[in-house]
Amino acid sequence: MSLMSERIRILIVDDHLALRIGLAAMLSSKAHLNVVAEAADNASALAACAEHRPDVVLMDLRIPGGGGVDATLAIRQRWPTTRVLVVTTFDGDEDIHRAIAAGASGYLLKGLSSAELVAAVEAVHRGKTVMPPAVAALFRERVLRKDLSPRELEVLRLIVDGSSNKEIAQQLQIGEESVKTHSKSLFQKLGVADRTQAAIEAIRHGIVHL
Repeated sequence: MSLMSERIRILIVDDHLALRIGLAAMLSSKAHLNVVAEAADNASALAACAEHRPDVVLMDLRIPGGGGVDATLAIRQRWPTTRVLVVTTFDGDEDIHRAIAAGASGYLLKGLSSAELVAAVEAVHRGKTVMPPAVAALFRERVLRKDLSPRELEVLRLIVDGSSNKEIAQQLQIGEESVKTHSKSLFQKLGVADRTQAAIEAIRHGIVHL
């Protein structure tokens, strides 16, 4: 095999140009790694995958056009052999859970060293799952927490926005008693006593982003 055919082909997906440049520089310094394309949003990420067929995609979670989780799911469905390695600033256990559920092979937080990034790319290319101990602990925390129903998630997002029960009822076109019932249920699942604590936990876990 030629050197080029043996190199790991990488796509970097991040809406910040400076971060893409930094990641590309870290990876391109290694002879066996080849950054074949960069993308700033969902649509361009899928187009780049179709054109370049990368082995590994480095994926940020907050990108325009639907977000990194949706992009990860689409990539894994269309190109099953392509591995997705999330590299993001978001450390909420819900963020981690969603990314892994969408098919990501690993989850890293930005700020890692060049050696750590290269090792992670190599590992996911070999079919391994990469998750640092701190991230793995958060993921286990999420696994133990009960899932919120779609309606409970809607109510929680509106609570975080500062909406009253009456306003939530109007927006969701349900009764105020139903809002109170959903709120009580999600409070129990989150292990909190009131709306303020629920909002804090929702943001801390990455269930809702401001």
